[in-house]
Amino acid sequence: MPQNKFMSNHQHFLIYKPYGYLSQFVYELKRPKKLLGELFHFPNNTMAIGRLDEDSEGLLLLTTDGMMSEIVRSKKVEKEYYVQVDGIITQLAIEELKNGVLIGFNGKKYVTKKCTAHILNEVPIFPERAKKIRDERHGPTSWLSITINEGKFRQVRKMTSAVGFPTLRLVRVRVGNIFLNDLQPGEVLEVNNFEV
Repeated sequence: MPQNKFMSNHQHFLIYKPYGYLSQFVYELKRPKKLLGELFHFPNNTMAIGRLDEDSEGLLLLTTDGMMSEIVRSKKVEKEYYVQVDGIITQLAIEELKNGVLIGFNGKKYVTKKCTAHILNEVPIFPERAKKIRDERHGPTSWLSITINEGKFRQVRKMTSAVGFPTLRLVRVRVGNIFLNDLQPGEVLEVNNFEV
């Protein structure tokens, strides 16, 4: 039977990237790092769609399809993060985040695009992180949600610092219409496609 030209032989994966892993398969520098290939036996040409930095966790999409990667990384697709910050974040800080804040990027100043942000009234339940987050003796913490559709290097961390509330823990919970749900750190789920 002839292959339908719209059928894809590509493979797509959702993973919960754990804290302490790089969003890549190869690391050229001498210092050893934990890489995605340690979590699962991915096909040779698998690529991470976008990045989560080493200290960040949560939903990461992987694919063998470069076109799919372009679609997901486009500015049309929202990425939502739950962020634990140092201190009790104020509504004023939330408004600043929503309207755009000045951050450093590639040695230049950059004003982030308008985004969606709100305080989370309930502490989200995530698996305990490998490296402990500081305890209550160092003062209170709070959680917020930030949804952006751009992705500069360490952008969310820089944004919360810019409004006076440094990030302690950052978990990506959504990419477009795909949610982290109850995936566990290091868990890999193969899917037919990405309905972002």
